[in-house]
Amino acid sequence: MTDHEAHIALNMIPRLGPVRLRRLLEVFATPQHILAASAADLESVDGIGPAAARSIAAWEQTVDLPRELRRIRELGARTLISSDPEYPAALRDIHDPPIVLYVWGEILERDRHAIGVVGPRKASHYATEAAKKLSYQLAYAGITVVSGLARGIDTAAHQGALAAKGRTLAVLGSGLGQLYPPENLALAERIADGHGAVLSEFPIDTPPDKQTFPMRNRIVAGCSFGLLVAEAGVTSGALITANQAAEQGRTLYVIPGRIDTPTALGSNRLIQHGAKLILSAQDILDDLGLLFPETPTLEKPSLPADLSDPERAVLHALGDDEKPLNALLATTGLPIGTVSSTLLALEMRRLVKQLPGARFVRTN
Repeated sequence: MTDHEAHIALNMIPRLGPVRLRRLLEVFATPQHILAASAADLESVDGIGPAAARSIAAWEQTVDLPRELRRIRELGARTLISSDPEYPAALRDIHDPPIVLYVWGEILERDRHAIGVVGPRKASHYATEAAKKLSYQLAYAGITVVSGLARGIDTAAHQGALAAKGRTLAVLGSGLGQLYPPENLALAERIADGHGAVLSEFPIDTPPDKQTFPMRNRIVAGCSFGLLVAEAGVTSGALITANQAAEQGRTLYVIPGRIDTPTALGSNRLIQHGAKLILSAQDILDDLGLLFPETPTLEKPSLPADLSDPERAVLHALGDDEKPLNALLATTGLPIGTVSSTLLALEMRRLVKQLPGARFVRTN
C-alpha cells in the first residue's frame, strides 16, 4: 500500500481527523503502521479514545479502498497529501490541514498568491457585482481567487476570475462525485479545464451537509494569504470563515455595505473591529506587495482596438464609477438614441453592465 492509498483509507475512517492523525503519526511514524495497529495500541495514544481506536483497527470493514481509487480515476481526479510539493504550503501550516486533498484540475506554484472571497448565497446586487469586479481585477493582476463554488458571492468570484482569464480554486463542501450545487457543474468544468482546480477533502461520494460546509471554509481561508468578505450577516457562514481566517493569521479585507442591509451587518462589524476596508483591488495589491514584493500591480486591461468613436466616448464618460443615463448624455454630448444603442452594443460585448435604476458601469 502506497502512502497516498494509506492516507486515502485513513481519511475515510469515521472519528479520525487531521489532528488525531498527527498524534498517531508521532507514535507510529507511517500511515501504513497506523492501519496495521491493534485497537489497544491505538488507544494508548493521547487523544485517541476507545471508539476511535476501534474504528481505525476495523477500517477494512467500513472502508472500500479499491472502489474509492476507481472512482478517483473515473472522475479524472487525483489526490495530494501534505508531503507532496503541489499541496498548498499555506494550507499545510494550519492547525488541521486536510489529510487528503482531492484535486480536479491543477494547482500551480503561482497559486500561492491567492485570496479567498466569501459572502452569502443570497447577497445584495451591490455585493455580488463588487465581488465579481474585484475578483476580475485581482485575477487579472495574477492573484488566484479561492472560493467555495456556492451560489451567490462564490459563483460571482469564480466568474470574475475566469472572465479575466485568471486562476481560481473552488473548494467543495462535498465530495467531487457529489458536486454542489449541481447547476455549477459547468462552472466547475471551466475551472478544471486549465483555469485552476476544484478541491475537496472529502471522499469522492460524500454528500454535502451542515458539517461539511464549515469544514470547507477553513480550507478556503487556509489556501489564501488573506480573505475578502464581500458581505456577511451576523450569523452567516461568511462570518464564520472570517473568524477562521483570523485564527489562522490571515488578513481580513471587507467591502463596506449599506448600514440598513441585514446581510452587511456582520461584515461592517468586521471593519469596526479592525478588518481593512476595501475600496478597490489596488488596496489589496498594495498590501500584498508588502508581503510579496514581486507581486504585480493592477493595470487596467486595454480596450478592444475595433471600438467605434461613440463606444469609446461612452466608455470614457463612464470612467470607474457607475453613472445614470442622463450623466452619460451630458458628458458625451451625443443624442439619446446614439447613447442608448451604443450602451446596448457595449453590453453585448460585455464591456458595460446595466444596473437597476438605468445606471451603467464598466466591466473592465
